[in-house]
Amino acid sequence: MTNKPKGTLYIGITNNLIRRVYEHKNDLIENSFTSRYSLHRLVYYEVYSYVWDAIRREKNVKKWKRNWKIRMIEEMNPNWDDLVLI
Repeated sequence: MTNKPKGTLYIGITNNLIRRVYEHKNDLIENSFTSRYSLHRLVYYEVYSYVWDAIRREKNVKKWKRNWKIRMIEEMNPNWDDLVLI
């Protein structure tokens, strides 16, 4: 999630992407990182069959340098389009 192209980035996992994006877009979780920084745009996602694979990937990507994360996003979504319009 982000607020604008190359803006603040949030990385997380969920078992229901549509529900979770809805919560972020509508600031339903008070005082969350996404609500504090108005991160309402889904610009990248990955799908995993096993939760442990998703957790491992999340922890790994969170350690990456910012420019690596931006490059990953732009390879999938060069215009930083919102991939879920709710």
